[in-house]
Formats: sequence, structure tokens, C-alpha cells
Amino acid sequence: MFYTCGPNEAMVVSGFCRSPPMMIAGGRVFVIPCIQQIQRISLNTLTLNVKSDKVYTRHGVPISVTGIAQMKIQGQNKQMLAAACQMFMGKSEGEIAQIALETLEGHQRAIIAHLTVEEIYKDRKKFSEQVFKVASSDLVNMGISVVSYTLKDVHDDQDYLHSLGKARTAQVQKDARIGEAQNKRDAVIREAHAMQEKVSAQYKNEIDMAKAQRDYELKKAAYDIEVNTKKAESEMAYQLQVAKTKQRIEEEKMQVQVVERTQQIMLQEQEITRREKELEAKVKKPAEAEKYRLEKLAEAQRLKLIMEAEAEAESIRMRGEAEAFAVEAKGRAEAEQMAKKAEAFQQYKDGAMVDMLLEKLPLMAEEISKPLCEANKVTMVSSGLGEVGAAKLSGEVLDIMTRLPDAVEKLTGVSISQVTSRTG
Repeated sequence: MFYTCGPNEAMVVSGFCRSPPMMIAGGRVFVIPCIQQIQRISLNTLTLNVKSDKVYTRHGVPISVTGIAQMKIQGQNKQMLAAACQMFMGKSEGEIAQIALETLEGHQRAIIAHLTVEEIYKDRKKFSEQVFKVASSDLVNMGISVVSYTLKDVHDDQDYLHSLGKARTAQVQKDARIGEAQNKRDAVIREAHAMQEKVSAQYKNEIDMAKAQRDYELKKAAYDIEVNTKKAESEMAYQLQVAKTKQRIEEEKMQVQVVERTQQIMLQEQEITRREKELEAKVKKPAEAEKYRLEKLAEAQRLKLIMEAEAEAESIRMRGEAEAFAVEAKGRAEAEQMAKKAEAFQQYKDGAMVDMLLEKLPLMAEEISKPLCEANKVTMVSSGLGEVGAAKLSGEVLDIMTRLPDAVEKLTGVSISQVTSRTG
């Protein structure tokens, strides 16, 4: 036959084939009727109210102590369960509780006798731990484990504890009055400090506001100066750029006109060449043809010189107009240009001087050729050796120009060829 029990109960089977008896805590077991016997023991937790009345402490003061203990038979430990079965099998929960209660009360009385009232009253945790430790070591041999122990109440009939409380109460009241007075004093001091800090903070705040206002005004003035400076520089740069652009446009126009004049001269030269060929083909007599050719060449050379002079005069006139137009813009930047030119002369020295001389070479050529331009008629006689006509006249002018570098070197000590070779 099968028997079962809950987790709060244990079964003990004895008899046939059960030596020693089999113990089951919370489960089931098969029991053979008549030849085997089954008994049950409770594993419920027992709550004990442990009272010890008028127990004399170490100093001879009688006090009454009440503690609450929780205990139970330990079913998971086979040795403790076997010990509990040997001692309590067949007993009710009340009987088991009474045995455990008497054991606990004895230990509680013994511990009270070794302590003073002050130790028990002031350190209840220590007292509870001592009772729990001593009782646990004794009850475990009975198969009972103490789950918890707590000191519930301590009192006496001699007003000993009340007297201790009065002294403590008086001390507490005294400390309270002293603390209240100190707190009032500290409050007044803190209030005065707070008021002082408030006034200081207010003055400091006003000073900081004044400093901030001053810094704002200074920074604003500095920013206004910077903005106005940048604006003025921008306007000057714009005007300078406009002047440079206009000057560049005028120079381009002048260059176009020079190119146009050059094209006209080239066309006239081509026309002269064509007429020369035509004369050579149509004139029968070599002497007359030669005379005629020389006259025409002279005439063509004269026209060429006149056209070149006119072109140069026109170029100079237009250049003068462009320079006059740019005088106003150049005047604003003249100081800067002169400074840069001075720096360039100081840095490049001979190169800068040569550059100035090369710029003046066209003017020199113009001055050299000016007497020829003023001549109304030029008659040239060829010996048959070398060039003749306009080529001879141009060669004379170029020969004079080639002598200029030697003259410049003698006057200034600067060799144009050496400087250009170094810069190249």
C-alpha cells in the first residue's frame, strides 16, 4: 500500500526489511501491511514565547525578559531527522514545543545571569545572538534547528530601567536645550554672514556689470574702427582697380590702333613692292627704269617715314590721353608705387636701371629719326654696293641705335648685355 506526505511532514517506515527504519521527508513510500509499520512526525515551524521572570543579572538586579524564537525539526538533514525521530516520535507538536521552550528558557536565564542590565537593555542584538548561538548548539543534538530568535521585551519591578531612562532623558533634554541654543546662535551668525555675502555679492555684481559695460563699449569702439578701416580700404582698392582697368582698356585700344597703323604700313610696303615689279617689267630703258625706280623708292620711303611719324605721333597722342586719364587714379597710388619702385631699384639695382633705359630706347629712336621726318625730300645715290633706298636709311638709324648700349655703359657703368644675360 502506498502512503504519501506533504513537505511539512516526514514518514518513518519500520518492520520487515526496514532495518534501520526508512525516513521520507515529503514524498511517498510503499508499506507492506501487517509486517511493516508507518509513523509520522511534523516538520512545521514552531513559534515559542520564551519568558524568564525575575532573573538576577550579574549585578544582582532582578529583571524579566521575553524572547520570540522560531524553530523546526530539520527534515533535509538525515542525521538530525533521525535524532528527532528517536526523541519525539509519537509526541504532539505541543509536547515538542514545550521541550524546546524549556531548553531555550534555561539558556536565556543563563545568559541573563552573566550580563548586566545595561548590556541587555542597550545591546539587544548582542544578547539575541548569544541566546541563538547557545540554544542552536544544544537543540541541534535533538534534531531541532533554531530559525530565529529575537528579544521582545525587557522590564523590571524595581524601576531600575525607569531610572536609567530618567537620567538618559535628562541628558537628552539638556543636550536638546544646548543644541537649540547653539542652533539659534549659529542661525544668527549664519544670517549675518548671509546678509554680508548678499551685500558683497550685490556690490560685486554691480562692479561686474560696470566692467562688462566698459568692455562692451571698448570692444564696440575697436570693432567700429576696424570695420570703418576695412570699408575705407575696400573703397580705395575698388577705385584703384577701376582706374587700373580703365588704363588697361585705353592701352589695349592704343595697341589696336598701333596694330592697325602697322597693317597699313605693311600694305603700303606691299604696294610699293608691287609697283617696283611692275616698273621693272614695263620700263624698257634700264637707266630710265633705274631712275624711275629710285625716285619711286625715295617717294615710298618718304611716305613710309611720314606714315610712321604720323603713327608714332598718333600713338604718343593716345598714350598721352590715356596717361592723362589715369593721372587721377595713379596719383592716389603714387606713394605706394614709388615705394615699391624704390624697393625694386634697391633689390635689382642694375636690372632696374637697364629696364628704365630699355623703356627710353623708343624715345631715343624717335629723337634720332626726327630730323629725317622733318626733311621734305631725300635724294640717295647708290654706288651699287650694299643696300640702297629705304633699307639703307633704316640701316643707318639702326646702326645709331646699336651704338647706344656702349654709350650707356660709358655713362652709367652698366653693361646691358651682361645684366640681361644674368637676369635671363
